[in-house]
Amino acid sequence: MAFGKEYWDWEEIERVAVKAAKEAGSLIRKKMGHPSTVAAKAPADYVTEVDSECEELLTGFIKASFPDHMIFSEETPFEGWKPGITWIIDPLDGTTNFIHGFPMVSVSVAVAVDASPILGLVWDPLREELFLARKGKGAELNGRPIRVREKARVSDALMATGFPHRAKHYLDAYVVAMKRILEEANDLRRAGSAALDLAYVACGRLDGFWEPGLKTWDVAAGSLLVLEAGGVVTDFWGRGEYLFNGHIIAGPPAIHRFLLERILRFLAPALEEGPIKRA
Repeated sequence: MAFGKEYWDWEEIERVAVKAAKEAGSLIRKKMGHPSTVAAKAPADYVTEVDSECEELLTGFIKASFPDHMIFSEETPFEGWKPGITWIIDPLDGTTNFIHGFPMVSVSVAVAVDASPILGLVWDPLREELFLARKGKGAELNGRPIRVREKARVSDALMATGFPHRAKHYLDAYVVAMKRILEEANDLRRAGSAALDLAYVACGRLDGFWEPGLKTWDVAAGSLLVLEAGGVVTDFWGRGEYLFNGHIIAGPPAIHRFLLERILRFLAPALEEGPIKRA
């Protein structure tokens, strides 16, 4: 795949991405529920030695194969988007789950060109499931094509969300929006790994997902999975700024429209007034 004057070996990039994610996943599986250290970066925001070890492992793989590529990661300072390839990695998505031994964790890796994800993968080390998307070429689970559940109706839809646990001053508005959604949808889940939630939307296990205040590394790979599986992904205002403002809605077209209408009406106005703003 060529971009302008530059050429990158995407088969090799994908090979390295998969190998690195699986190596990090082996470490997560080995230490699941038994971290040696737990530190609070901020209220309700934790990091363990496994987060750091997985990040070192991933960045080591990337730098050994592609020393000129940039890396944007949860634990690595980012100097801003530059022309060329940037790897966007979350070495352990679901740290709180990991600490408690709750079996919903993942490794998320996206490879972007000029801030646009071209390759995205989410590796579930506990179930050995590899969700992978290539821009313009579809999405797959363990090598088999996947699609969103395009014929899902709101009344039988299984939704997923993430609570604003780091910004609880939005809880009132969030709960109102959640109540309105749950009144019409079938049921709701909160599993604690946004990357897996998005992967599950992509393969039809979930019908819709929304969450405020996520980070780029939480959604870069998963959002490409949903898009390549036939879904729609926007921020809370129906725009494509979710990689930058962290407010994401994803689902098949009809479910996405339903979620967007309720969130625009009940939750988005509160976000516009607070510190987690619309981009």
